[in-house]
Amino acid sequence: MHLKRVLLLVAIISLVASIGMPAASAAAPYEAYTYDYYGDSSPLPAPYVPDAAITGESLGVGDFKEPSDMFVAPDKSTYILDSGNARIIVLDTEMHVSRVIKTFTNNGKEDGFAAPQGLFVSDKNELYVADTDHGRVVVLSEKGELIRIIDNPKSDILPAEFKFVPLKVTVDAADRVFVISRGVFEGIMQFDDKNNFMGYVGTINVSPSVWQRLWKSLSTKAQKAQMQLFIPTEFSNVDIDSKGFVYATAIDISSDTPIKRLNPSGDDVLKRLGYWAVKGDIRFRMFGNNSGPSKFTDIKVLDGGMYVALDSNRARLFTYNDEGDLLYAFGGRGNQLGVFNTPVAVEKIGDKLAVLDSGKKNIVIFRPTRFGTLVRQATTEHYNGNDDVAVKMWSDVLHLNTNYEIAYLGIGKSLLMQKDNKKAMEYFKLGMSRKNFSVAYKRYRREVLKEQFGTFMTIALTLILAFIAYRIVRLVIRRRAVKHEAGLS
Repeated sequence: MHLKRVLLLVAIISLVASIGMPAASAAAPYEAYTYDYYGDSSPLPAPYVPDAAITGESLGVGDFKEPSDMFVAPDKSTYILDSGNARIIVLDTEMHVSRVIKTFTNNGKEDGFAAPQGLFVSDKNELYVADTDHGRVVVLSEKGELIRIIDNPKSDILPAEFKFVPLKVTVDAADRVFVISRGVFEGIMQFDDKNNFMGYVGTINVSPSVWQRLWKSLSTKAQKAQMQLFIPTEFSNVDIDSKGFVYATAIDISSDTPIKRLNPSGDDVLKRLGYWAVKGDIRFRMFGNNSGPSKFTDIKVLDGGMYVALDSNRARLFTYNDEGDLLYAFGGRGNQLGVFNTPVAVEKIGDKLAVLDSGKKNIVIFRPTRFGTLVRQATTEHYNGNDDVAVKMWSDVLHLNTNYEIAYLGIGKSLLMQKDNKKAMEYFKLGMSRKNFSVAYKRYRREVLKEQFGTFMTIALTLILAFIAYRIVRLVIRRRAVKHEAGLS
């Protein structure tokens, strides 16, 4: 607690010193927060503030119409999927239009898109477009030339009347294509580089509640026939990290795991070691406006094991670290710059975030504040194993907000990696992490026993030898006394 008071004093001094200076968060038309150990919303300095809004008109290509997706390619070009206009607008690193893709040549004829809903650009700068109403995935080269088309998949596990309606697409380093298709509840469809359907990954299991099981057991055959089937939820979006793990979101209001990280076998390996489930807001109203749980429509993998998920229900962004701790959440609905109407996609442009708003027909660029930058850098340094650097950055974060429990946890985890178990215990206590405190305590106890083992054994052996010597001397004195009484000495 003494440390907390010292940090609080430093924060007050920093606040007084900053009077008269422009506050980075003053421009944010929303509140940023996380959830503390008790599940209460804990206010934070804004991690990002709105910087600018980009519209089709400002780009000189006419208004966007129902834009549905956005992607930043490895060469830093930004691809905007303007679905209503059936075109793809490509921006250079200065956010100027470099080209507009509306058509391509297919078998010698001009071809185009029909209400496309998703796009992805591979490391080879190959463009994958989920051409939804045409029921196909179109793959174009960097120059806009047609490479191949994935359509009409054939497999014994697909029903004869199966209709392929691709919505979102992503690709791994082995050119395996992962497609979310409308009406497919078995999982994410997977294709190889020859357009062959390989199967599903990431099937969402459905488990009815106790009440639903009880109600069904008491129902008649006619009532059972009228009951709603327990059908798994569809995935809503996908992204892929540098290691080939697929991040997927599902709009499932009853699930505590709407975000999944799928390994090549399709198993969910997302870490959920934080205080609360990785599902956006954990406290919300049950009725009225802005009620109900978060509904994720997009996800973007960031550096340092972090990822940001876009909630379409309350138009907020939730950023987690690799262990499932909610670093911060911000956003909302409104007409001001920085709040949204119908956000549909989130992307990372350098150290900035960009959100595509289908309702406002624009892209809002967010730049990180000092708080957001420090949290991102500290998380990345810890993820990369640079714990001494991470400790310093987390300490700087605490100067901006002494109630940020994630910073205490971050320092504790870094100290634990540095084998400074005693100090780690102190920070885990401040961060309200009983589990990590127990780990540090066990290591510290073992460390103390190891350090004091030599001293302990020396004292023990000395005491034993002293006791033995005492008994020998005592025995000798007794024998002499007996001999003396017997007149033998």
